[in-house]
This record gives sequence, C-alpha cells and structure tokens, in this order.
Amino acid sequence: MMLQVKNLTVQYGPADPLVLQDISFSLEPAERVALIGANGAGKSTLLLTLVGVITPRGGSIILGGVPMSRKRLPELRQLAGMVFQDPDNQLFMPTLVDDIGFGLRNYGFDEKTVETRITTVLAQLGIGHLKNRLSHKLSGGEKRLAALAGVLVMEPSVLLLDEPSAFLDPRSRRTLISILAGLPQTMLVATHDLELAQALCPRTMLLKGGRVFAEGQTRELLQDHTLLEQAGL
Repeated sequence: MMLQVKNLTVQYGPADPLVLQDISFSLEPAERVALIGANGAGKSTLLLTLVGVITPRGGSIILGGVPMSRKRLPELRQLAGMVFQDPDNQLFMPTLVDDIGFGLRNYGFDEKTVETRITTVLAQLGIGHLKNRLSHKLSGGEKRLAALAGVLVMEPSVLLLDEPSAFLDPRSRRTLISILAGLPQTMLVATHDLELAQALCPRTMLLKGGRVFAEGQTRELLQDHTLLEQAGL
C-alpha cells in the first residue's frame, strides 16, 4: 500500500471537540480517491495531518512503508506533496522558476538536478513560457499549475490536493483535470467539485463530522442523493 491510515484522531486543544475521529483508510499505488464532505467535515485537516503539519492525538500514518514520526518528516515530505487550496500560500518567490526550485534547493539538491527537474516539470505541465514571469502576475489557472509544479518537481509518490478546481474558470478547470488524470502519482483529492471527483477519481470517501460517513465507487456514491443530503451535500 502507498498510504495506510489507522484510527486517526485529531484534536486542536484538550478542551476542544475532536476534529477527526477514528479515521481509517488505505490508498494503493497510482490510485486516485476523492475526499468529499460539507464545510467543516475535516477534509483539509486530514490532508494537513497526512503531511505532518498537524500532529494527531492518536492513530497511525504509514506512507510508502515509512511510519510517520516527527523525526522522519523531511523524508516523508518528499514522498507526499500537498497542493493547497489557495496557490498564493505556496508562491512566495519573485518568479515562477524560483518558486518551483525552492523545495529542491532547500533539500540540498545540486543545481544541475534542480535545473533538469524544473525543465521536465515545466514541459509536463505546458507552462515553460511562464518560467520567468512574476508569480503574483499569473492568472488563477497559471498559479494553480505553478503550485502543482512546485510539488511535482520533488517527485512525490503521493499527491494531496485541497480543492484543486477552486476559483478556476471552465477552461482552466478542464486543463487541470486533464493534467491530473495523466499523472502517475497516488492522489487524495479533497473537493466540493463533484463533477471533478467523478471525472478524476474512481473511488470516493465521504466525511461527516470528522468521520468516514461512506466510502465506495464514485459513480454509485454520487448517485445516492439521500446519502449526500444526510452529509450536507
């Protein structure tokens, strides 16, 4: 298995309610799974916990056969990369090419490797013409691809995507779905975009109140209107 989560529980403070409760699931290599649920269901919290930004109260996470621990976070963050809902949270260097190379340089990769990987990812996403553009001057769709490039350049085995189609116009959304569908990585995609979930992910997990409320084949689950209503969708 590429990712295995067992009995994961998250609580922000000792007096706070549980945000995630007894979450268990697994992802096989190259599997794409949608994570859906109403606002506040725990989708973003789960993704942030899977990359070690949030420390769980209990349970376990095994990524690529490596159990998650504070000591092994640098190693695990090369195995799993997260693309945030707002790409401006990931773009902070002057130009796009600086942003894409930041993670590699931060991990000490030599400059030849950095340049080779940047060139490969720019070509893969079709954004080579943007490499010297100022990051804050990019369109919403371009920023989304730039943030994705900054993760892909690390060559992760698992992609965690938080609302990847948010704020995109129809053309940019179609382009993104096409690109994601062609990537080899295992994916967990948190989204309110049920059409994207159906187009991209054969399997779906539905969260409600911090728990896995339902799980199954995407097409069948999304046709269960009673279930979706119960989950606030």
